[in-house]
Amino acid sequence: MDSKLTLKLNESVIEKAKEYAKEHNISLSRMIESYLQAVTDRKKNETEISPLVESLTGVIELKEKDYRKDYTEFLSQKYS
Repeated sequence: MDSKLTLKLNESVIEKAKEYAKEHNISLSRMIESYLQAVTDRKKNETEISPLVESLTGVIELKEKDYRKDYTEFLSQKYS
């Protein structure tokens, strides 16, 4: 069941939130509801990973790289 809630916020925050909601095709009420739901669902002192981030885990494999060596070679080529 939906209930009405009145909030008192800084005017510039409201305007930015309205712009964000419009750009993302979501109502301001739904955006605030989603935020409050996310905040209250979290367990205390526990960082929650979103499903999107979790699905991307392991997509990119990074190899160990010696950036100093690469940069030294770059400078050697540049100034030789």
